[in-house]
Amino acid sequence: MPTAAETTFPADHSWRKLGPIALVVGAVLVGAAFGVDGSEHHGDFYFSYLVGWMYVVTLALGAMFFTLVQHAGRAGWSVVVRRTAENMMATLPVLALFFIPIFLGRHELYHHWMDAKIVASDAILQGKEAYLNEGFWTGRAVFYLVMWGFLGMYFRGRSVKQDTMTDPAAIEEFSRGTERRSFVSIAVFALTITFAGIDWIMTLDPHWYSTMWGVYLFAGAFMSALAFLGLIHILMQKAGLVGRIINDEHYHDLGKLTFAFTVFWTYIAFSQYFLIWYANIPEETSWYAHRMGNSWENVGLLLMIGHFIVPFFFLMPRTIKRIRWTLALGCAWMLVMHYVDMQYMIMPVHAHHGVHLGATDFLTWFGLFSVFFGVFILNAGRAALVPLKDPRLKESVNFVNI
Repeated sequence: MPTAAETTFPADHSWRKLGPIALVVGAVLVGAAFGVDGSEHHGDFYFSYLVGWMYVVTLALGAMFFTLVQHAGRAGWSVVVRRTAENMMATLPVLALFFIPIFLGRHELYHHWMDAKIVASDAILQGKEAYLNEGFWTGRAVFYLVMWGFLGMYFRGRSVKQDTMTDPAAIEEFSRGTERRSFVSIAVFALTITFAGIDWIMTLDPHWYSTMWGVYLFAGAFMSALAFLGLIHILMQKAGLVGRIINDEHYHDLGKLTFAFTVFWTYIAFSQYFLIWYANIPEETSWYAHRMGNSWENVGLLLMIGHFIVPFFFLMPRTIKRIRWTLALGCAWMLVMHYVDMQYMIMPVHAHHGVHLGATDFLTWFGLFSVFFGVFILNAGRAALVPLKDPRLKESVNFVNI
């Protein structure tokens, strides 16, 4: 079983300083991004901010799904890495506060359907007005953020509370209760991430629609969360945290899941494209038409190669997934590709004349990621680094791939 040194975050550890520093740096960078964008309505800032915010939120949501699925499946192998996922998803209440700039910039981002004059002259938007209206959009946004914040804190809170329990029978029953609650929570997660993806990204182009959009967003979110879990545990061990609790067997499984959901993302992305291409209906093809010119076709090609072909062959071998530095390289690459994917989904609506990566893009991305990372580190320092009283902890520590 793990020793006390392997499960605690030392009070004098250098990483404890990273939390507050990252929060301050994040706030400064986001503020600088707003200042760098000198346009009258700050359109560049709001679109770049939406890309960065969706990037970090999908990381947290992917971690939430990981946590819920491990509980629902009564998984044993993942217990030692689950607390890190819990710390990731517990960033959601803070990230919800950082939705405020998106709300303030809603008329810049969604002016196509929030502008009454445009809607009055567009029959398609009039047909969607029952759903696409500012009041209902705001109410839904509040609901998503509240639900995510609640679920993130609730399941992490239960896990931390279990660490203080002593009676084996009570611990077992407590775990069963968490498992039962996870089933309903998965359904809530599926619905909210789907409609949030529609509300915040798909409606940037309100004439276009795809019934596969929610699954596409989920695939990228879960893949990126798995990549972050693999990378952050390698960095934590290098920094002297978690000791030998997490071994090659756990990294192997995280690598396998990252590989699998790289393929799943590709399957969903291709399926969406193929069905729209085959039907060849103008209102469905417009989304891809906007991304097949003005240099955006190069980003699509980069996603095909970088988000599928390269990681497919790189992450397939067993050896790659069991060597720390090669797995870390693969995970870091996929986290970058997830940002490219967010750019591809969001920015063509604003950057009509082609790809334009500027200071605003990088400042918002790094700024918001710094906020996410800072809150994550603060969460990690408030409890044990693994679920100490989980009934399957011993199974996880002794886990061996077959």
